[in-house]
Amino acid sequence: MEATDQKKTSYTQDAMTTIDSLEAFEKQYTRIPVEAIIKQDVLRLGVHFDEKSLEKGDYKTKDYFIFTFDHIPLQEQSETVRFRAPEEIKVSGGHFNLKPTVISVRLDHRSPYQVRFTEEGPALYLNDTNLGSVEFPPIPDWYRHRTESGKSPGEIAPVIEWGYLLYLTVFRNCQYFGKDEECAFCDINHNWRQQKMAGRPYTGIKSVEELLEVLAWVDKEDNTAKVYTITGGSVLTNLKKKNETDFYFEYAEAIESKFPGRWMGKMVTQAWEKEDLWRFKNVGIQVYHPNYEIWDKKLFPLICPGKERFIGRENWIRRIIESVEVFGPSHVIPNFVGGVELAKPHGYDTVEEAVASTGEGLDYFMSHGVVPRFTTWCPEPYTTLGSQPGPPLKYFLELLTVWKDTFEKYNLPVPPGYGEPGPGNAVFSVSAFMDVIGYEGR
Repeated sequence: MEATDQKKTSYTQDAMTTIDSLEAFEKQYTRIPVEAIIKQDVLRLGVHFDEKSLEKGDYKTKDYFIFTFDHIPLQEQSETVRFRAPEEIKVSGGHFNLKPTVISVRLDHRSPYQVRFTEEGPALYLNDTNLGSVEFPPIPDWYRHRTESGKSPGEIAPVIEWGYLLYLTVFRNCQYFGKDEECAFCDINHNWRQQKMAGRPYTGIKSVEELLEVLAWVDKEDNTAKVYTITGGSVLTNLKKKNETDFYFEYAEAIESKFPGRWMGKMVTQAWEKEDLWRFKNVGIQVYHPNYEIWDKKLFPLICPGKERFIGRENWIRRIIESVEVFGPSHVIPNFVGGVELAKPHGYDTVEEAVASTGEGLDYFMSHGVVPRFTTWCPEPYTTLGSQPGPPLKYFLELLTVWKDTFEKYNLPVPPGYGEPGPGNAVFSVSAFMDVIGYEGR
């Protein structure tokens, strides 16, 4: 059957996924591994858990390290799921004989994807079809500690990507505030409010001292984490009596001074002038992520009004390209939000138009040796875009095809700081761009 021959829903821009539609997509997109197809679908539709599947064993739960990513507000989730949902799941075997596939957990009780308890252990189901056994991420040994102020390590230096990446959101708010400045898809400020309302400890500005305290445990006890990311909201005026670059530099300098070269250091920030970037490079930061969010010239100011007002799209793009002089082309990896080009009321009406626009940006950057990566847009309820139908699966499969074709066209290296590529290896959990690298088709 055709993958679109099903009843439309208000939940997505296409029909709800069934096993028949997945099999149809598998036959149609032979250059995309089936692991990537399922990963993208679970990310866009979310997943839910029967409560019994969460009862046994110790595993790493969601730290809500920067955004919620959930489709459903925290207060509408059951107590069990709200505090026991795992950060990620790893799915293997099942109907498609999947290689181990790491997927970020985005909670939505409406999803056709559910993790269920079975006698053999948790399993991922699409309606009544078993898609594979499920593992939950292990808790690092160093998570047992508490800081001098009584905070858990996951509150200060949470680990994601199955232990590979330390995600250091040192400023958990953003000074682009309100619908006239916030990026329309972003819930960083709303996430902070939700976590505080739920009674969770959630530090707004992390101290350098506490960060180094936790990283000292990681240094002594952990061999899995290979990379750290320093990130947080934009600083438009001052924070702790520092401008934006000075504020973030304090963390980079402190980490690299105490643990020189221990992990690969990455920065996810606004697009800065290259003169500001040299000191980050010189202190030991290796990878720079000046996320441009959306390529389209008309949509950029509508989706990212604050970034357009304070920096501007043309300046943003120029700064990305000029940062290559500092870090080298393969070490400049800007992110875009895959699917937001289709967001209403301003987005494209068709998948073809959206992918063509984003593909233009991919070709531009990759022709300069810069490899953009993407995260999977999921409409979060408290953002400016709000709860609206998400992009169809076809969009993500077309996007992955264009991304892979362009990447191979320019014969680019595997992006550093993301672990091993390919199905069965990739740990990057919020899109399948790493899963498609090196896949030769079927």
